[in-house]
Amino acid sequence: MSLDQTVCEDLKAFERRLTEVIASLQPATMRWRMLLCLMSTCTAVGAWHWITDPITPTVPFTQSLYNHPFFTIATIILVILFMMGAHRRVIAPSIITQRARSVLGDFNMSCDDTGKLILKPTRPQHPHET
Repeated sequence: MSLDQTVCEDLKAFERRLTEVIASLQPATMRWRMLLCLMSTCTAVGAWHWITDPITPTVPFTQSLYNHPFFTIATIILVILFMMGAHRRVIAPSIITQRARSVLGDFNMSCDDTGKLILKPTRPQHPHET
């Protein structure tokens, strides 16, 4: 087996593994997106009911939150999700592809969002450059 064949096989193996890793993250990413979207919607709806309640301005803040448990619980859950890093889990595939692009740039390559390698054309060397 020649060196070119070995390099080609290594690139194919790397590409397969990169696409496999990105594809395996997609289901979890979709679940985290749906959870964050649901909790954001619940918080927004709860906030609307809280703000439009006519007694909200007349009662103390803690009593107001106690009067609106849906908003209070949704907000607490949303804050906990962000503290746990759910927002990073939503963009995990794009973080991996961005880091792969950064490393592959040194080898005059890149990758798409699914992990497929992109070979960039080589730049012609000018004879007067060193």
